[in-house]
Amino acid sequence: GTRGTGKTTCAKLLARAVNCEHPVDGNPCNECPSCRGILDGSILDILELDAASNTGVDNMRAILEETIYPPANVQKRVYIIDEVHMLSAGAFNALLKTLEEPPAHVIFILATTELQKLPATIISRCQRFDFRRITIPVISKRLEYIASEEEININHDACALIAKLSQGGMRDAISLLELCAGEAGGKTDKEITTDIVEQTAGIAGRETTARMVSAIIDGNIEASYDIISQLYNSSRDVSIFWQDLMAYYRDILVIKSCKNAKKYLDLTDSEYSETAEIAESIRREKITFHLGIIDKALFDMQHS
Repeated sequence: GTRGTGKTTCAKLLARAVNCEHPVDGNPCNECPSCRGILDGSILDILELDAASNTGVDNMRAILEETIYPPANVQKRVYIIDEVHMLSAGAFNALLKTLEEPPAHVIFILATTELQKLPATIISRCQRFDFRRITIPVISKRLEYIASEEEININHDACALIAKLSQGGMRDAISLLELCAGEAGGKTDKEITTDIVEQTAGIAGRETTARMVSAIIDGNIEASYDIISQLYNSSRDVSIFWQDLMAYYRDILVIKSCKNAKKYLDLTDSEYSETAEIAESIRREKITFHLGIIDKALFDMQHS
C-alpha cells in the first residue's frame, strides 16, 4: 500500500496479537506481560528491520541464522521487514529458502510501497493484504479527535483541507497538523483556519486558483499577472500553484464530462458549486486546450 496508510502499525499490532496471552476477539489485550513487553521494547523477539538500510545478503543471512532458535519470552518470533522491495537479489534469494520452509515459531511480515519490485517467488509464498488510501472524511474525523485530545484549536474546514492535501496518508495528515499547530504558535486560543493550512503547506488556496481560472477564461491578462505577482511576493512556489491550476481544470473537465461528477471529486458543496459555475462558461475542447498549454508550461518551468 501507499505511504502512511498503517502498514507498519498493523504489523506491530499483529505481532502483539499472535503473542497475546489473553486476546479479545483476536485483538491484543495490551495488558498481559507479553503485550506490555512488546510495547515497551523489553521483549527482543519482535524485530523491526529497515530493508532500505540493510539491503545486502550478509544482513539477511545474519537475521535468518537466528530463526532456528525458539523465542525466549513469547510464543512467536516476528520479523517485520519494512520497505522490503529495497532488498538486493541475493538477499531475496536468502530469504526465499526460509519462506519456503519457515520454522513454526517464526512469522515474517513484509511491508512495501512498491509491490511490483518484489520477485514473484516471494509474493507467491505470502498472504497479501492491500492497504488502500484512507478517505478524506475518515482522516478529517481522526484529525479532529487528535486536535481535541491535544487541545489544538482547529476548525472543520481546516481539517478537511489537511485531509485532502495528505492524499490518503494518515501519517502525512498528522505531520501537517503538527506543522499548522506550530504555525499558529501552539496556542489553544488561536484557531487553525484554512488560511493557516494553505500558508503552512505553501499552496495558494482554491479561491486564488478559481480567480486565476476565471481570469484566463475571460482573457484578463492584468488580473492573471496580479495573482502571479502576489504569489511570488509571498514566497509561494509557483510550480505548486501551477499543479493546483491543472487540478482545478481537471475538476472542471470531470464536471463537463460526467452526470454524477460530485461523486468523483473531493470538494465541499460550496467548492463544487463555484467550480460548476466556471464550467458552465467554457467548452470542453477549450479546457483540454488550456490543459495542454499549462502542462507544457509546467515542464518548461521545471527545466528552464
